[in-house]
Amino acid sequence: MSSFYDNLTQWVELQKKVKEWFESVNKMAESGDRLELILYTRIAFQHMIRTLKAFDNWLQDPFVISNMPKEELKHVWDTVFKILLELIDLDIEHTSKFKDHIYALEKQGKLNPLLYEFLGASLRKRRSEQEELSLSM
Repeated sequence: MSSFYDNLTQWVELQKKVKEWFESVNKMAESGDRLELILYTRIAFQHMIRTLKAFDNWLQDPFVISNMPKEELKHVWDTVFKILLELIDLDIEHTSKFKDHIYALEKQGKLNPLLYEFLGASLRKRRSEQEELSLSM
């Protein structure tokens, strides 16, 4: 049983160190360039995924779920629910702003040509329709 306690202690200590590291990264991100912001965000996502996977495994462990008090499970649910809604709101906001930004760049003729291949035929069709319209005027 002592190895179980040791594992829990090690996990908590690791998470404390990771939290400290991310707090220092956050200070660097304030002055970071685009690439640094992308890298920091990806590292954060990777750690969140790892932590979520560990939580998921934890909640599948019969020993844990048979001994976890309901109050603690309720606290975890309430916190997870807040995080979930915030994540969904972030996704909606980010995706909407990015769509608007890409559309504005396309209208201005400033869209990176590589994105035309990425975005596919519908974007090429819309651009050719715009060119036909401007040629006919």
